[in-house]
Amino acid sequence: MSRPIDNQHVIEIKALPSPRAIKTKLPITDQAAALVVETREAIRRILHGQDRDRLLVIVGPCSIHDPDAAYEYAAKLKPVADALRDRFLIVMRTYFEKPRTTVGWKGLINDPRLDGTCDIATGVELARSILLKINQLGLPCGTELLDPISPQYVADLISWVAIGARTTESQTHREIASGVSMPVGFKNGTEGSLQVAVNAMISARAPHHFVGINADGQTAIIKTMGNPDRHIVLRGGGGRTNYEAEHVARAEAAVAGADIARPIMIDCSHDNSNKDHTRQGLVAHEVLRQFRDGRQTIMGLMLESNLSPGKQAWKEGVALLHGVSITDACLGWDETASLLAELAEALTPRPA
Repeated sequence: MSRPIDNQHVIEIKALPSPRAIKTKLPITDQAAALVVETREAIRRILHGQDRDRLLVIVGPCSIHDPDAAYEYAAKLKPVADALRDRFLIVMRTYFEKPRTTVGWKGLINDPRLDGTCDIATGVELARSILLKINQLGLPCGTELLDPISPQYVADLISWVAIGARTTESQTHREIASGVSMPVGFKNGTEGSLQVAVNAMISARAPHHFVGINADGQTAIIKTMGNPDRHIVLRGGGGRTNYEAEHVARAEAAVAGADIARPIMIDCSHDNSNKDHTRQGLVAHEVLRQFRDGRQTIMGLMLESNLSPGKQAWKEGVALLHGVSITDACLGWDETASLLAELAEALTPRPA
């Protein structure tokens, strides 16, 4: 018998239910579909300068690992989003996939039970269930596109997406971004490189052909027309910040030819906060100051926030605290609500 030459390091290959099967089991409702369409268009108006008064705010947990905590957070965020809608368009972070520098928990889709079983079939179904419930509440959702297959299962319930610092340079993710139906933010590189995000914006605007899957889960050739709705997300990098005015001006100049009126979002976490969640408010206030001083190319900001502040270590078999992040440290809800109110007050025009 000849020695096998394929899959020598593969333990198992297991078929996933098709996107069509999952969507048939968990169909999008008319209410959720209307919210997604409305929010995507509202983001485009901000991005392209038809709405110059509001900022897009992406706020919520670094990652979702507990559906009940996610629903509780969404229930708290919804009335705040409604109250501040004339100044902010608030979209909840619903991140189900987490890139790892080396190894670790890869997110709810990959390992929904947090036990190493990596039941991805359950994960995609659970992620879709969470998105359905939050959209039904009237709160739009944003996420990071990491796996090239999972968007087929959940993208119809997403209003905005990010391509992360580790994947902005990836051709695969630029190709995906060229075909998705919502606006896309490209983060600068982990070492702070702005050029990789600029290159990604250029690439995603162009048509592409690539290999993916169709609604029935079959391998398919995907042909895209290019996505006109792209922007940069400044998140710092290499231990340095890049939310200050000179960095924003540099990013503005780098994409001046992209025909986008407001192409810059600031991530108040990660290296911009020196990985100290309590500094996110300081970053947000500085971003708002720049916007009020006339830097209209700023379209919005991102905040990592959860029910309770900080983070906790995830270990298999160890009980977790409710509402505390198991990835990046987050602001607590009380701090978040106060910060959003302060930012909204600062954005309110003063009488002459």
